[in-house]
Amino acid sequence: MLEQLPHIIMNHVEYTYPNGTIALKDISLNISRGEFIGIMGSNGAGKSTLVKTLNGLIRPQNGLIFINGENNNSKTIAELSKKVGIVFQNPDHQLFSNSVREEIRFSLKAIIDDKESLQEKVDEVLDKFYLKEFENRSPLTLSGGQKKRLALASVICRDPEILIFDEPTLGQDRNGVEFFINLLKKEQNNHKTIIIITHNIEFSYEFIPRTILMFDGKIAGDGPTREILQNKELMERTSLILPQIIQLRTSLLEMGLKVPLNISTQEEMIDFFITIFTSSINDNHMEEN
Repeated sequence: MLEQLPHIIMNHVEYTYPNGTIALKDISLNISRGEFIGIMGSNGAGKSTLVKTLNGLIRPQNGLIFINGENNNSKTIAELSKKVGIVFQNPDHQLFSNSVREEIRFSLKAIIDDKESLQEKVDEVLDKFYLKEFENRSPLTLSGGQKKRLALASVICRDPEILIFDEPTLGQDRNGVEFFINLLKKEQNNHKTIIIITHNIEFSYEFIPRTILMFDGKIAGDGPTREILQNKELMERTSLILPQIIQLRTSLLEMGLKVPLNISTQEEMIDFFITIFTSSINDNHMEEN
């Protein structure tokens, strides 16, 4: 029965901060188990507030939220945190132990009682996230990328069924982004529901299947990512820019090149240029003959 229900249901959810700022306005959506979702929007659109309602950090004044068919209002933050793991944008906001090893150990203590099993699991997590060489260092002494990995490890090791990442690619170099992408693929294979808050248009366009676009506390768009992010009117209305590949396609069309409208990836654009180049060489060769 639970497998047939959406993993997450939000019905007419609303939230206003104590200072009077209205953050969420009549939010309703369903997210299926195992879905990979992106949440996008300009600053102040309500993205972070929305995900904080899922693990109880924020309790909406109106509306209902269900996870696995169970009302969030009947659950404590501790209960919800076992189901919903959030990796915040700034890792300093969730790292507080004296050493890297102790950070992982603290997270795992919530799910492992046996001391020997606990130590083995700590070692396994440190190896998986390439943190073993830093295990005795304070998290405060780590680089930005290392802190991000530690924050990821401290949440994922608890094995929550819903994983939420706030700006996971921000400040990451190429290796850091590739590590994160590979990590996501593994978690998807484990049937985790994944939600990513991001401003990274190119990352979303390439990797995220479904995007929820927020503006002024409301859902402005919800659907396949490439349809949402190619919608010029919608993107302008929500103060976002089109993906680079779509901007390039538009510029080429304005220059008079007959670019197929179904081109939407770098690979397809490269193939198009190769076709034009090859055709041009063949035409010149025929003229010379």
